[in-house]
Amino acid sequence: MVKKIIGIAILVTLGIILVINIGEITKQKNTAGSGPNLVDVSGDTSVEGVSIVSPNAEGINEGDTAPDFKLKMLNGDTVTLSDLKGKKVLVNVWATWCPPCKEEMPELQQFYEEYGDDIEIIAVNATGSERNEQAVRDFISEYDYTFPVAFDKDMEVTDNYMVISIPTSYFIGTDGVIQVPRKVGPMTYDFMVEMMNKLK
Repeated sequence: MVKKIIGIAILVTLGIILVINIGEITKQKNTAGSGPNLVDVSGDTSVEGVSIVSPNAEGINEGDTAPDFKLKMLNGDTVTLSDLKGKKVLVNVWATWCPPCKEEMPELQQFYEEYGDDIEIIAVNATGSERNEQAVRDFISEYDYTFPVAFDKDMEVTDNYMVISIPTSYFIGTDGVIQVPRKVGPMTYDFMVEMMNKLK
C-alpha cells in the first residue's frame, strides 16, 4: 500500500513538472519576437563579433573599391555611397541584437560628436536580421545616438561586402577605396581616430 502511494505521488510530481515545462515553452513561443534580439548566432564564444555568414567568405578588404549602395536613412533621407566620393567615409555594419555592437556604440557616438565634420559616418543596420525597422528606431532613440543610421533592409551591403561577422567597419578614402584593413569586432574611439587619420 505504501509503495502504491509513493508511486502515485511520484507520478503526480512528474505530471506537474511536465505541465510547468509545457507552459514555459508556450510562453517562450508567444513572447518570441516581442523582446530584443539577443541571439549569438556564431556558436563560437571566442569571436569578438557575431557571425552572420560563412567564415570562409573572404569579404571586401584593404585595397578594394568600396561597393556602391543606396540606402534609406533613419531620418528619412537616402544615402548613396558614390555621392560621398571625395570625402573620408566610415561604414559600420551592426545590429541591435549584437552584444559587441552595443559595446561599440558609445565609442562611435563619441567619435561622431568629435569628428563628424571630418569623416562621413554611415552606421549600416543589418535590418534584414532585425524583427523590424521600428526595433532599430526604438534602440537608437533609447540610447540617444545621433550618428547617421542607414537601413540595410535587403541585406545588400552585408552581402556585397561579404560581411563575415558584426560589427564590421570599413574606412574608405577620398578615392572610394578601402584604405586600411577592415575591422571585425568592436572598435574603440582611439582606434577610429587612428584609422581616420590614415585615410587620404
